[in-house]
Amino acid sequence: MYNTIEDLLKLHRCTGEPLHRIILKEEMELSELSEEQVYDRLRERYQVMVASAQKALSQPQKMVLGLIEGQASCQRGHAEGQSICGGFLNELMAMALSCSEVNASMGRICAAPTAGSCGILPAVLLAVGRRYDASEQQILDAMLVAGGFGAVITRNATVSGAEGGCQAECGAAAAMAAAAAVMLAGGSAEMAANACSIALMNVMGLVCDPVAGLVQLPCSFRNASGAVNAVLSADLALAGQDPKIPADQCIDAMYRVGKKLPMELRETALGGIATQPAGKAYADQLRQIAQRAD
Repeated sequence: MYNTIEDLLKLHRCTGEPLHRIILKEEMELSELSEEQVYDRLRERYQVMVASAQKALSQPQKMVLGLIEGQASCQRGHAEGQSICGGFLNELMAMALSCSEVNASMGRICAAPTAGSCGILPAVLLAVGRRYDASEQQILDAMLVAGGFGAVITRNATVSGAEGGCQAECGAAAAMAAAAAVMLAGGSAEMAANACSIALMNVMGLVCDPVAGLVQLPCSFRNASGAVNAVLSADLALAGQDPKIPADQCIDAMYRVGKKLPMELRETALGGIATQPAGKAYADQLRQIAQRAD
């Protein structure tokens, strides 16, 4: 049984088992599923991730107001050109944007850990998996690690934007994805924990201020930047960078900071960019659409 990231690390040190095996055993005990059944479910969810990460790359998705319609294909086109960040990061961002478009168009996504942050883990798994020519089994094992870290965050803090701001949604997703990326790159359990810490530090205090109350803006951009946060945090950890603040303490800090955010900055669309003139104008448009529908 583990309740913290440190618990996971202690079990790893004591048993010598890799993180994904420790997390797998816990999942089997809690769910009363066999190992094969757990992996079957992981495979199903990964297939959903792959589909959503690719669906909007060539075909913009239709949605109410269309605030992020076509973002993924636009970024995909940029990835093929002379970009500042290079092909890898632009492809990563494009896949994260694709998931956001699919979500906004009421398509099928995998909430990992939430719908608002659904693009981060899929984009990282696909991009980093390709970079290291990972097998499906290795990707599923990395998903287990991401899920284990996410379970700790959920248990000891929150992944709800309404409770803790976007740091709790895209921040948690980036922390989970960073740990998974370290595993795919062949890093250690300690490096995975360090990557989780760094990813949370990078977005500490990030507010949730959806324009017109829709999970479109700035959510899609935060999925793209969250995916980049995950891979840069993983690379920092893989390079041996020590965040000094343990992952569990970063999780606790994120929760405490989220509780201090005013309710206007926790998914209510009553603060941040949602209340700027352009944001209000989109909210008015949405109300008009709703009135016509009635």
